[in-house]
Amino acid sequence: MSKLYSDKTIFMKIGISNIILSILIFTAESSPPQDPIRCSNKTFNCTVINTYGSFPDRTICRAAEVVYPSTEAELVSIVANAALLNRKMKVATSTSHSIPKLACPDGENGLLISTKNLDQTINVAKSSMTMTVGSGMTLRELISKAAEVGLALPYAPYWWGLTVGGMLGTGAHGSSLWGLGSAVHDYVVQLRIVTPAGPEEGYAKVRILESDNPELNAAKVSLGVLGVISQVTLKLQPMFKRSITFMEKNDSSLGDQASSFGYQHEFADVSWHPSQKKVIYRVDDRVATNALGNGLNDFTGFRSTPSLVVAAVRSTEEIQESTNDANGICLNAATTIFTLKATAYGYTNDGIIFKGYPIVGYQNRLQASGSCLNGIQDALITACPWDPRVKGLFFHQTTFSIGFSKVKGFIEDVQNLVNLVPKALCGIDIYNGILMRYVKASSAHLGKQEDGIDFDITYYRSKDPNKPRLYEDILEEIEQIAMFKYGGLPHWGKNRNVAFLGAIKKYRNVTEFMKVKENYDPNGLFSSEWTDQVLGLKNGITIDKDGCALEGLCICSQDNHCAPRLGYFCRPGKIYKDARVCTLSAKR
Repeated sequence: MSKLYSDKTIFMKIGISNIILSILIFTAESSPPQDPIRCSNKTFNCTVINTYGSFPDRTICRAAEVVYPSTEAELVSIVANAALLNRKMKVATSTSHSIPKLACPDGENGLLISTKNLDQTINVAKSSMTMTVGSGMTLRELISKAAEVGLALPYAPYWWGLTVGGMLGTGAHGSSLWGLGSAVHDYVVQLRIVTPAGPEEGYAKVRILESDNPELNAAKVSLGVLGVISQVTLKLQPMFKRSITFMEKNDSSLGDQASSFGYQHEFADVSWHPSQKKVIYRVDDRVATNALGNGLNDFTGFRSTPSLVVAAVRSTEEIQESTNDANGICLNAATTIFTLKATAYGYTNDGIIFKGYPIVGYQNRLQASGSCLNGIQDALITACPWDPRVKGLFFHQTTFSIGFSKVKGFIEDVQNLVNLVPKALCGIDIYNGILMRYVKASSAHLGKQEDGIDFDITYYRSKDPNKPRLYEDILEEIEQIAMFKYGGLPHWGKNRNVAFLGAIKKYRNVTEFMKVKENYDPNGLFSSEWTDQVLGLKNGITIDKDGCALEGLCICSQDNHCAPRLGYFCRPGKIYKDARVCTLSAKR
């Protein structure tokens, strides 16, 4: 084994399928991600970054100090002291999975408030089926603690490594049109948030927002600009079981079936592989608690991965991108899809092996996963596949929701692009295609505005910001079709800068949100340049410089926004002529 690992060229020859199989059978504990906050002098002279090691504009966010409150009383004291000094503050989580700069404070004197130690279970009321937790509790802990008392969070994101406060701040969700929908924030029945205040109130106050308080609709999805959430009370349900079957079909009827499928099954989602013209429908419903089965979700992409294996995967991507090897990428995509399908995407019937469908199990074992978070620091022999400390995956995520009235048109536009350029989207199929999750209109001011589908697209990102990816223009055109032709809403915790252009105007109750913001934090101590840009209070969300369109920092309007020296020039889109994209072509 050591000889195999010592020669990276061997990995390059064995193919993606064998690399995936290596991931599937590897069971060692992983080195968990580093704390996103690092300081040169204990808790002073700090930087904050996301778990991927890079913000969209690749800047480094600095702060003068970080504090780690463990109680609400400590939190009040911290906010009061900062408000007295008129000091900028930002909340940071222990995992930092947001791609945009939501945790980045302004100014050299900025203060980071980490919720890492605000992770307690404060109260569980079985009679009312509610659970109160600190905002720093992770989704994994929330699911586990609820299960211990026979309760379950009905809907949740698929990744364990999110905090309760982080999920609320960005509107994180799972997939469902049933009940109140799939967003975690729509199951909040009480929220306690610490905000700045005047001297007559000691410079900080705790606001307790009950479900009948209209201000809760602002605080449930706040982008962190209202204050620090200290405690959250969630409405849970009795523990239940689910039955899951993944069903493959041709994508020819996807435009017609996409909307109705979400109403047919409670936990439905769709994985679309456009380059393969295939769709994986997730048939997923509740079943009786006495149904046989103890299934487990250990999704392959969230497992611990040998560092040398993931380095080989990345090297393969880099070589294929640099040599414009579309055939190789498409072959890897087909092999990846086949292998993942054959192994049920990491699901097992009993926690050990996959024996066949349906997979039946308890909600807490099926709703989310993230086993690469397990373990202790171990010299990075294994890690989460995207850990920046190893040569791992490095990617962009373009994620948006489109209302049902426009979903069919968007899907058909993507299909038309694939028909024009059949190999263009093989690269996203390596990342398990386009994940389509169902979302429901929310009462949150910055939540979903109508029932629809959230499209999540993950794709290769170069370490060199001035280097275009293969089929750069197709991915840019899809992004602009979604956001501008069909009025898509951006996922607040994902996306490149261009996805947020004019986005705030798409929210009907943004004026009400801004009123609450002005009331809670009139001096903007929890705001930053980035959040002011996203909320439309400042210009500058796009950056005009050479190569800016390659990273989504701008929409190209001239050739130097692309990579003319490498043959990429600013051109109209292929089917959406209002789009401006970086296309590999002869200079006009």
